[in-house]
Amino acid sequence: MTHALVTVTLLLALGVQAAWGAETIILDGSTGMLPLATALGKAFQEKFPDPRVELGKGLGTGARLRALTEGKIQIALASHGVKPEDVRKGNLKVIEIAKGAIVFAVNASVPLADIAESQVCDIYSGKVRGWQFLGGPDSPIAVLTRPPTEVDPQVIREKLACFKDLKEMDTVRVLARGGDMARGLAETPHAIGMTSMTVVEQSRGQVKALALGSVPPTPENVKSGRYRLTRDFLFVVTAEPGLAVKKFLDFVLSLDGDRVILANGAVPLR
Repeated sequence: MTHALVTVTLLLALGVQAAWGAETIILDGSTGMLPLATALGKAFQEKFPDPRVELGKGLGTGARLRALTEGKIQIALASHGVKPEDVRKGNLKVIEIAKGAIVFAVNASVPLADIAESQVCDIYSGKVRGWQFLGGPDSPIAVLTRPPTEVDPQVIREKLACFKDLKEMDTVRVLARGGDMARGLAETPHAIGMTSMTVVEQSRGQVKALALGSVPPTPENVKSGRYRLTRDFLFVVTAEPGLAVKKFLDFVLSLDGDRVILANGAVPLR
């Protein structure tokens, strides 16, 4: 092979590599949104092999917007904490893709289907420490929670009066990330925790959502507002996203995207 031919071949290879790299969409941000974003990315990839969709491992509120404006990620995942002034300053755009129920969920070993608001507060405050006092098995309750700055406890404290000023008992296990909660609920017998319906649907029966005050977290109840513990699923993008990002957004907001959202326990907007 001549020197000139080798040079051209290398340049072509580098060009292909650069084009491929430019067609990779990286999503990162709220760990509570990662399960739904992962499902959407997988479904998109099955239909469109290009562009590639990659998921990060989670970024805090400020870090996710910095990463977006610096071009390190193409879509920031958020449920809360996106301030209008930050959106304007960064020349960004917020797209709501779905709503989801925040639920009190239990390990499959707990044979309960419903829980009252007062009972939830009694569990987290330590007034009730065994499932037998709630009609369940004679076993201690393993109580799991999220850091108070996360969206799940924030919504719960805002919507449940008895939870507003509640001091959680010292033995409550605090799980930093949404994935930690998902694993904790699936792997801990007799556990209760706060999570999303997406985690419940993706657990393959290892985790069950409880109705709250006899109101189950169904899509109909979420849409109507009858089920009150809900969160937004938001994508934050640059004001003029590239063609690859637009292609992914078109899929997410299409009927195909709606089907994926519903199958993963969230509620599409239409």
